[in-house]
Amino acid sequence: MKNKPVHTVPNKNGGWDNKREGSSRASSHADTKAEATAYGRQLAQNSKTEHVIHNKDGKISQKNSYGNDPFPPRDKK
Repeated sequence: MKNKPVHTVPNKNGGWDNKREGSSRASSHADTKAEATAYGRQLAQNSKTEHVIHNKDGKISQKNSYGNDPFPPRDKK
């Protein structure tokens, strides 16, 4: 089974959450985006999946893949 991506998202009550895609509950909560991003990266690396970082407005600002990338970069010749 493929592990679901980890999303670092703003919490409506303040701070930031890390959530697995499709999950309603947060895996972790942090006061700052930097703390949440660092922990979300660790979660994604440990489960070899994607880490999706959102801005305050909910839009995706960054994506990092730590597993089987379906579109690996081509080798430069």
